[in-house]
Amino acid sequence: MNEMLRYFQRELPGINEFLDAEAEALSGLVRDVAKHIIGSGGKRIRPMLTLLFARAMGYERDDYHAIACSLELLHSATLLHDDYLDDAELRRGRVASHLVFGRTETILAGDVLLALANEMGARYGNARLSWLLARGIMETAVGEIEEIQFSKNPSLDRATYMEIIIGKTARLIECACRCGAALAGANPEQEDAAGEFGLNLGIAFQLVDDALDYASPTSETGKPEGGDLKEGKVTLPLILLMEDADEAGSSALLEAMVDGSLSDEQYADILAQVQEGGYSDRTRAEAAVYVERAKACLSGFPPGEELTVLGQAADFVLTRTK
Repeated sequence: MNEMLRYFQRELPGINEFLDAEAEALSGLVRDVAKHIIGSGGKRIRPMLTLLFARAMGYERDDYHAIACSLELLHSATLLHDDYLDDAELRRGRVASHLVFGRTETILAGDVLLALANEMGARYGNARLSWLLARGIMETAVGEIEEIQFSKNPSLDRATYMEIIIGKTARLIECACRCGAALAGANPEQEDAAGEFGLNLGIAFQLVDDALDYASPTSETGKPEGGDLKEGKVTLPLILLMEDADEAGSSALLEAMVDGSLSDEQYADILAQVQEGGYSDRTRAEAAVYVERAKACLSGFPPGEELTVLGQAADFVLTRTK
């Protein structure tokens, strides 16, 4: 992982400075909300993936920040909207924006970040980049809507769960990789390979995220332990637990999640069952399959520092603790 760490340490300051400058240029309360969510940290994996694929394909210009950071702004906008919809209290260990600035203000600030991301992508005069960003926004929004619908009528259907995590997480990571390739003038086959890498990496990323929700303390993740269960979200650790349980118990749990009648005692019991039964580890094992698929997509790219870092970044997804 040494090459990845050195690469990120070298490039992240420039990415963060660009994001800070774009947020500072906004006006009024929108600026404050933007700085709150951007300043809360984050791995910046999306802008880094855009940069890595652009350079892996020989892009040498230093004007990549706008398109790379547009992906981070898209992600930040979805976090603002998600936290409002989920009535979340924490984001990366800080009080959620809607509790600090107000619900209406936070939603409108998220809309501004979406518009700003599109404007940043349009700075290149490259129709492909603009199309990719628009599609990324649309598919992410559709994924969020599907998750809301699923929470109203949850089931233990793995296929539906996978469709949701692809839409709400993986498509934007795929978009980041495709944007890097498109910036470098990739042909369709090269862009597709970059996109497949991002799609599989994004699936693995969300699977690990869902595992961490049950396995890692708030001090590590910055989110309440077992928050998905409290919010009525059916994720893979819970699906795996319920597949090993009796049908009556599974049905009763789903009903309690829908009507919000899950007691503190039931919540604590389910959380303990997931942890003690190793269902978070089994979810990570599922993620490992997608990591290998992602790495296989790199075989057609020229060897070099960026390709090494991309492979290490894929492996790093499995070791995440927050």
